[in-house]
Amino acid sequence: QPKQIHEIKDFLLTARRKDARSVRIKRTKDAVKFKVRCSRYLYTLCVFDADKANKLKQSLPPGSPSCPPTSSP
Repeated sequence: QPKQIHEIKDFLLTARRKDARSVRIKRTKDAVKFKVRCSRYLYTLCVFDADKANKLKQSLPPGSPSCPPTSSP
């Protein structure tokens, strides 16, 4: 059961957790979804502003294993 996070600050705290395994970025035509896989849940944050999405991507923890960004056709 995935969980949705609504605040960017909460997402960054979740991405820095010890049990966070990977961060995925999925681009859709009107939103960018950030997904972080933790031991129990997959947490998702939807960002509708491209500038905020770029800032969030840069502020992710540098050591976090991340998958390449995917975009839907």
